[in-house]
Amino acid sequence: MAEKVTIIDVARYANVSRQTVSNVLNSPELVREETRNRVREAVRTLGYRVNQAARQMRTGRSRLIATRIEADRNGVNGSVLDRFLHGLTASAAQAGYRILLYTADDERSEADTFDDLIGAHEPEAFVLTGTCRGDGRPSRLGERGVPFVTFGRPWDGTGGVRDTGHSWVDVDGAAGTAEATRYLLDTGHRRIGFLGWPPGSGVGDDRRSGWARTLAAAGVDPAGLDRATDDGVADGEAAARGLLETGHPVTALVCASDSLALGALNTVRLLKAGARADGPDAPPPAVIGFDDTPVAKAVGLSSVSQPLAEAAAGCVSLLTRLLDPRSGPPEPVAHLLRPSLVIRGRPDRRGGPAAVA
Repeated sequence: MAEKVTIIDVARYANVSRQTVSNVLNSPELVREETRNRVREAVRTLGYRVNQAARQMRTGRSRLIATRIEADRNGVNGSVLDRFLHGLTASAAQAGYRILLYTADDERSEADTFDDLIGAHEPEAFVLTGTCRGDGRPSRLGERGVPFVTFGRPWDGTGGVRDTGHSWVDVDGAAGTAEATRYLLDTGHRRIGFLGWPPGSGVGDDRRSGWARTLAAAGVDPAGLDRATDDGVADGEAAARGLLETGHPVTALVCASDSLALGALNTVRLLKAGARADGPDAPPPAVIGFDDTPVAKAVGLSSVSQPLAEAAAGCVSLLTRLLDPRSGPPEPVAHLLRPSLVIRGRPDRRGGPAAVA
């Protein structure tokens, strides 16, 4: 049986002191990056395993960051949070932390679980996801003095962002739908519709605003060119039909999610097989989704891709600053990241997307 690797073995291998190894494992922000990397390489090479219980007793720190994991509601968009959690776990490990996952039915019940989580597991910080208007979770954690950041903006009731005094990271959804709309305009489309969610969702309203502003700037009135619905494939089918089965149908659709876009693609296929309102020889409408899910890649759907790994790394970076006793009370930081448009097929007036060919 192989002998257990000790912290002394790691120190010898990395040519550093035992205290330096301890600092890398428990307070990595105190150690220079070059030394951290050398110690972590020694840990990987030797197969050293930290005794978490002993470390918590010794340091008084759990090194846990808590975040909620949500159920996959429609089989498509759940991969977005999965990719964010993967990035969060990897970034936390690089900083010497571990992720504690918990579940809750909604934001209100999540806030009610904070006391149990803090009492049972003593997480040092939280990453809150799925921010919404009237979100009470930040104030609950603030009252308890627990550091946190949010993946999502603190939305107000008018489509803007509240000054809540906490740090956050988010993806600029309006920039994503604006880029998709500009692409369609540049490829010859004018009647560009939008499938989104009912008003009142900060994320949904943000994504709609990018489409509407871009059309207006191009001299196209967006009135009557959008439909609001719940987020599901069947919902997308019905909403798309309302824009495509008219006397003046749209020639392209920008969607607030890949779920809605996949529903729109189903409707486009049905219309392609039957009579089209704008003539049997008209090219099929182009469809662009949002989130660039694995399903979008599989069917060849163009979609807006979120920089989820970068967002996760940003959340961990902000938390390590909050948890660093040397930094003092840091000023709140807001990181708004720009998504990118992934084009598949030819969503232009010469021919529809490859997914409906």
